[in-house]
Amino acid sequence: MKMVLRWFGPGHDSASLEQIRQIPGVTGIAGTLMDKQPGEVWPEDEIADLKKQTEDAGLELQVIESVNIHDDIKLGLPTRDGYIEAYRQTIRRLGKAGVRVICYNFMPVFDWMRTDLRKPLPDGSNTMAYEHRILAGMDDPHAIIEAFRQGSGGYSLPGWEPERLAHIEKLFELYDGITTDRLFENLGYFLDAIMPVCKQYDVRMAIHPDDPPWNIFGLPRVIANGESLKRLCALNNSPYNGITLCTGSLGVDANNDLPALIRTFGDRIHFAHVRNFKRTAEKDFYECSHFSADGSLDMVEIMRALYEAAPNAYIRPDHGRMIWGEEARPGYGLYDRALGAMYLQGIWETMAKNLRR
Repeated sequence: MKMVLRWFGPGHDSASLEQIRQIPGVTGIAGTLMDKQPGEVWPEDEIADLKKQTEDAGLELQVIESVNIHDDIKLGLPTRDGYIEAYRQTIRRLGKAGVRVICYNFMPVFDWMRTDLRKPLPDGSNTMAYEHRILAGMDDPHAIIEAFRQGSGGYSLPGWEPERLAHIEKLFELYDGITTDRLFENLGYFLDAIMPVCKQYDVRMAIHPDDPPWNIFGLPRVIANGESLKRLCALNNSPYNGITLCTGSLGVDANNDLPALIRTFGDRIHFAHVRNFKRTAEKDFYECSHFSADGSLDMVEIMRALYEAAPNAYIRPDHGRMIWGEEARPGYGLYDRALGAMYLQGIWETMAKNLRR
């Protein structure tokens, strides 16, 4: 296991690499080039600069999150081959730079969705929350845009390209009639095209589950449960076709047994986002501290399953609260994620020592 922290880069992240380096046990970052749009080839000089910044701070750049997928690939349009070739070229360049895992997703239109990015908690912190009733039945693109803007607190959601807001009506038109089966077909086409490059450059692809793992705005979901993970693995049996196991994304559906899923798909789990949440209704939740007692997940059992089934995965603490007066990108303040990193490593260290006895 290698513990990393997501970092959005200078001007996009309130935390510095030097601060991240001071968290005990954190050896690297999950980095990105925030200004790169889906379909762009990442420039070699910018990759090299990110790598140098990271290593100069005493950290490793072995995980990239994310290289976003162009909508033409997800939609299966005739133009997809050109965008896939661009993606293949980016994989080559990242592989040459020492990147071993690329996290990505195949979600249509939206990356992840919350209805409140600053829900106050009794302890004085604030956090992100989701209430399904707010979105249920919402299908007007203009209403969706306005709800997004009002809830964003001035920040864009990680992985979301703000300029797409101006084209959201067109995107909804393009995805009209696209089913889960169709998304899987297009995902398989994409994976078949990139797997030879991934093998050549030793870069593992790790798909992130849909968040939340149920349909929103009438849009289909592709990675939501054990059945869809099984289907993903069957699309291409290369070990480079893998999973980002996100406990928060999959876990909010009470039907998903996370330790069981980890043990079933352990050899395909290349990256894990580990976080906790408190479920308040069947499809309502808010994100809490990583501590098991604060939320709905048993973090000890989750870490035990990762320790046993995916011991070589990169792991990062995921969305945290805003604590101690910090102002940062929602979910990505430094302080609560640092606490999460230490808590998760404490569980891991205890298991390692008990195993040796």
